[in-house]
Amino acid sequence: MKILCVSDQIDPLVYSAAIKERFAGVDLVLCAGDLPLDYLDFIVSSLNKPLLFVFGNHHVEEMRYFQGTPNLCSDEDETFRSSGATHMGSKITIEEGLIIAGLGGSMRHNRGKNQFTNFEMYCEIAKLIPRLLWNRAVHGRYVDILLTHAPPEGIHDKEDKCHQGFKAFLWFMRAFKPRYLVHGHIHLYDLSDIRTTRCGQTLVINAYGHHVIDTESTGMDAAAF
Repeated sequence: MKILCVSDQIDPLVYSAAIKERFAGVDLVLCAGDLPLDYLDFIVSSLNKPLLFVFGNHHVEEMRYFQGTPNLCSDEDETFRSSGATHMGSKITIEEGLIIAGLGGSMRHNRGKNQFTNFEMYCEIAKLIPRLLWNRAVHGRYVDILLTHAPPEGIHDKEDKCHQGFKAFLWFMRAFKPRYLVHGHIHLYDLSDIRTTRCGQTLVINAYGHHVIDTESTGMDAAAF
C-alpha cells in the first residue's frame, strides 16, 4: 500500500496537472494540517482516493464547516463536508483496512484556535480510549496510524513554544503502539533535515510538503495490519 502524506505547504509536485501520473499508485491520502480545503479538494478530485485530514493552527477559520450538528448545517457547510475529504480531529476510523486516529492542533502559544496545553491533549486522547480498546478486542490491535499536526515532544520539534511537540503523543505511542505517526507543523528547508524517526514500534514521519509511505518498503505491509 502507498499513502500520500501532505501538510503545511502547497507542493507544486502535488498541485500539478501531472498529479495523476506522479501518484498513480497511491491508495490513501493523509493531510497533517495547515492546508486550505480547496487544495485537499483538488487532490481528492484528481486522485479519486480517500483523504483524511486534521486541522493545524492555520486555516482554522475553515473548522466551522465541520462543527455543529449536521442537520443544522448551512448549504455552504454541507458543500465542504461533502467534498470528499474526511475530518479526523479527535476521531478514529477504518480506511483501506487501516485503523487511523486523528489529533489536530498545536501547542498553546497564544489565544488562537485549535491550540492545546499538554494536559488538554491528554484529555483529547482520553476521548479515544474506549474506541481504541474496542479495536484491540475486535481487530487485535489498537490503531495503525496516528495522524497529528504537531509532532511528539523531542522528535522533530523545535524549542519555541509554538513548535514544541506534545508529551502526550509519546505516551500514546507507548500505550497503543501505532505503526506510524504522521505529523506536520515543522517545516523542512534542507535535504539534510530529518523527516523520519523510529520511536519504539512507531515510525514518526514529517509530512511537510509531501511524502509517500510505501508500507512494503518499510517492512509494514498492509497485510500485517
